[in-house]
Amino acid sequence: MTSASTSVSPRIVLDPTDETAVVARESAARPESLTGLTVGLLDISKPRGDVFLNRVEEHLVELGAAVKRFTKPTFAKPAPVDLRQEIATSCDAVIEALAD
Repeated sequence: MTSASTSVSPRIVLDPTDETAVVARESAARPESLTGLTVGLLDISKPRGDVFLNRVEEHLVELGAAVKRFTKPTFAKPAPVDLRQEIATSCDAVIEALAD
């Protein structure tokens, strides 16, 4: 029996927003450490997203990060501009929770 050679394809990240034309985006630079940084946790208001973010927060605090929590009014629409602005101006990094 011979084994077939498998090749690894590059990863493709799909943007779930309703864009009519694909926009090329580069990944954001990752910090070397989270110590001393503020990480925003964005709950999109789906059931149990807060449960997931509670555990994430525990781990981030253990890594030395400060944590700020945010919640979208509804998962059905993008976050309001004022909420996005607050997150962007007060956090060094953001984690968004999805729970399905």
